Amino acid sequence: MKIIRNYLLKEIIPPFFLSLFVSTIVFTAGNVIQMVDLIMNKGVSIGHVTQMVALLMPSLLMITIPISTLSGVLLGFARLTSDNEIIALRASGVSIHRLSSPVLIVGLLLSIASVPLNYKIVPDTGYMSRKLLKEIGVQNPAALIEPGVFLKIFKNYIVFVYDMRGTQLRNVRIYQPQDNGPTRTLVAEKGEIVPHKSKNAIKIKLTNGIADESNPENPNSFYKLVFKNYYITLNLKDSLREQEIEKKTRELTFRELKEKVAEYEEKGVDTTPLMIEIHNKLSLAFTNLIFMIIAIPIGVKTHRREKSINFTMAALVFVIYWMLMLGGLACAIRFPQVPAWLGAWSPNIIFAIVSIVLFTRVIKR
Repeated sequence: MKIIRNYLLKEIIPPFFLSLFVSTIVFTAGNVIQMVDLIMNKGVSIGHVTQMVALLMPSLLMITIPISTLSGVLLGFARLTSDNEIIALRASGVSIHRLSSPVLIVGLLLSIASVPLNYKIVPDTGYMSRKLLKEIGVQNPAALIEPGVFLKIFKNYIVFVYDMRGTQLRNVRIYQPQDNGPTRTLVAEKGEIVPHKSKNAIKIKLTNGIADESNPENPNSFYKLVFKNYYITLNLKDSLREQEIEKKTRELTFRELKEKVAEYEEKGVDTTPLMIEIHNKLSLAFTNLIFMIIAIPIGVKTHRREKSINFTMAALVFVIYWMLMLGGLACAIRFPQVPAWLGAWSPNIIFAIVSIVLFTRVIKR
């Protein structure tokens, strides 16, 4: 049995690491353009960008490890089935249960190892990532400009940009609220971030726009100024440098979540979101085991060696799982009758039931 175990693991481990590498690259690729833009156009140092990528990795691994587990087992068992090795082993008296047991033990160990990843490492790195973004913003305010977002980080101004390409801005809106009067507004067709000597401010050249200017005879009223070029300097709020970043729910570790639950229960506050987060982190850790359980019968039934087909099937299974997870979490949030644990664990329960049915059919075949 030891020989069979080692043989099985040799079939599963290479596609597991191949899938892990490919899926991590794919998920990381979505951030590469943004990272390059930060370096090339916004003056963010390579060191800061490298830190951001490193802090992003644990949250990606929380997703890519289960995908790779599913792909590795599916590809391994599909290859064994296509070469009739499963039939030969069963003819030799090795049942599917015995054949699967070493793989499932690995899946259980991998799930247990994922618990501290989900409960401690991912929350900590997520929080550190937001703190790093704040540090980058304080040192280089231009890096904080994000299209489609009302930015309130600048002193006395609110900035909204519809589109941004490097240092070039399009459809710029800048608002300056007044304590005892109407809000001053600047609207420009285009904008450009130009060099500024201060690291705590940015200078923007606005082109083809309209600006509200104070009426000298009546400071509480404005007149419209049509301009070709208009320069404005935006300084960071002092509070941005001084304020402490508060942790979001997903950035709380297991211990911090339990402390929050106890604190809120004493105050009579609904703790459902916190309980959902606790159960969801644990449920996601055990997707490794669940995916292995369902991948074995699927792999035995496919009879296909092609990696592309099996990778596609693994991706489809993962998408179905993700949709079930989102649905379960939505039900737990929206309907008080649905317990937090049921909303978080529902995809694992459904997949376990489907796996039992598939295993039964494979055994009877």
